[in-house]
Amino acid sequence: MATLSPPRRVLSVRRHLWVVLSLERELDCRQSRPPISLQGSEAEDRVKRDGGVSDSECRPDSGVPEVPVATDDTPEVLNKALSGLSSRWKNWWVRGILTLAMISFFFFIIYLGPMVLMMIVSIKCFHEIITIGYSVYHSYHLPWFRTLSWYFLLCVNYFFYGETVTDYFFTLVQREEPLRILSKYHRFISFTLYLTGFCMFVLSLVKKHYRLQFYMFGWTHVTLLIVVTQSHLIIHNLFEGMIWFIVPISCVICNDIMAYMFGFFFGRTPLIKLSPKKTWEGFIGGFFSTVVFGILLSYVMSGYRYFVCPVEFNNDSNSFTVDCEPSELFQLQDYTLPSVLQSITGWSTVKLFPFQIHSIALSAFASIMGPFGGFFASGFKRAFKIKDFANTIPGHGGIMDRFDCQYLMATFVNVYIASFIRGPNPTKVIQQLLALRPDQQLHIYNSLKAHLTERGLLATQEEAA
Repeated sequence: MATLSPPRRVLSVRRHLWVVLSLERELDCRQSRPPISLQGSEAEDRVKRDGGVSDSECRPDSGVPEVPVATDDTPEVLNKALSGLSSRWKNWWVRGILTLAMISFFFFIIYLGPMVLMMIVSIKCFHEIITIGYSVYHSYHLPWFRTLSWYFLLCVNYFFYGETVTDYFFTLVQREEPLRILSKYHRFISFTLYLTGFCMFVLSLVKKHYRLQFYMFGWTHVTLLIVVTQSHLIIHNLFEGMIWFIVPISCVICNDIMAYMFGFFFGRTPLIKLSPKKTWEGFIGGFFSTVVFGILLSYVMSGYRYFVCPVEFNNDSNSFTVDCEPSELFQLQDYTLPSVLQSITGWSTVKLFPFQIHSIALSAFASIMGPFGGFFASGFKRAFKIKDFANTIPGHGGIMDRFDCQYLMATFVNVYIASFIRGPNPTKVIQQLLALRPDQQLHIYNSLKAHLTERGLLATQEEAA
């Protein structure tokens, strides 16, 4: 029989020793593991008193956060009122009641001012995602992660909201000296603030945990990209007119509700593995319901200037106003129906607002592509083995669970407005011209005059004489 060469014999002995040590460590972990009733620091103290191995030492460093299992956070009043129902119908009533409460609260906030709503939502969503990351980071007692996360949130909000104020309220900014200085050096100040946070992160690096710290640094920046950037786009949509804010959000809410209703009563065919409860019946029913809802809601809102006029600053009254002459987009026009619909309805033409045609695109996106934001969130939660982002809303989870589709919708609306709706804004051009030096203004005036004369829109000096 061939004998092992010395190097192989050494490797074999090492391998056996490693297996024995691993088995002994696993046995120590099982014997020293505290009862299930003890959790957190209490369990760690029990292990230390017994001289065993702590659970954190037995647990491999996988980098996946261990989030506590979600508990039943349904209000006691609802639990008592619905105690006689099965869990399926109890969940249906809880979600229904709290959905109505959220919709009422949503429109109340709209009445007070939607910018407040978006500020609260973005901060809360950021908090929920960062908390998941903090559950990993805190276990290693590494410094500054939560502090730096909120600091970067402050920097990014300062940059985006500063850009928005400068872009939409240029006249107001130029009138106030402090605002004018902040506007002039806004990007430099923003970069300086970010650079300060960057240096703080480098100084916080701890030996043996570099990889985890850079992982959490990336976690924070991706969260900022998803939450704050999308909130900034929603604010931009809002300044184009309240209708560009309310209709898309309402379409997503309608699709979420109707897809749930159709899936609850008629759902049989699974839609996607990431969300086992989603069905094709709910997906299709939600699509048609949302398109009809979008057309009806657009018709109602297009008749009110408060919803269709953009937010502007009035120099005479020194206040923000929502008053204008509605554009052609919000004026009734005659549309000829296809021959098939004419034979069914007996109508040859109908009066519609052009915005209602655009609402079909918004509703279709909310129904077809919007749910993919929810699927993305479902995959994210499954990756970290959690049911919801938080327990803020009983039966619904956290704020991020309700806004996972809204952020994708916000990007689409912003791109849609820029591509198909928004044209050159003469008001902004004039505001920028007034901020130039007199010699620059004269140069632009002479260039514009020469251009208009060449096109025959202005008479030449000889013709005028």
